Amino acid sequence: MMQRTDIIVNDAVTEDSPLIAELEKKCFSLPWSEAQILNEIQREDALFLKATCNDSFAGYVSGQLIYNEFYISNIAVCEHFRGLGVASELLNELICRLRKTECVFITLEVRESNIPARRLYEKFDFENLGIRKNFYSRPQENACIYTLFFQK
Repeated sequence: MMQRTDIIVNDAVTEDSPLIAELEKKCFSLPWSEAQILNEIQREDALFLKATCNDSFAGYVSGQLIYNEFYISNIAVCEHFRGLGVASELLNELICRLRKTECVFITLEVRESNIPARRLYEKFDFENLGIRKNFYSRPQENACIYTLFFQK
């Protein structure tokens, strides 16, 4: 396993789209295209953060702020950086940024079988609010709806 030195989280930029697209292909059965990622990075209502570890691309989180609600689209970490806290750093930065806005909650869906991801969200006090039946395909699976409410 790779050793962690520093994890740095910044805004993703258009030049990051090829690396993000490559990670999408490795992590998701229906990955976003590079064009979709580029579009998302450029959206006014989107927040797209990338993490670097030891000066290498390590992962990202993306989503949209719609009115005062934030919807996480995707979060992914490169395999050789897993277990080093990259996803935690990405979520922590996302939450910190959104707490400074009018956002009232952050929500997402996660595969019911993805126990490591579910533990991560629970560590950050996301609540499991229920199940979306057959939400995912390839393979078909239920999604758990996780939401973090901000106290205003």
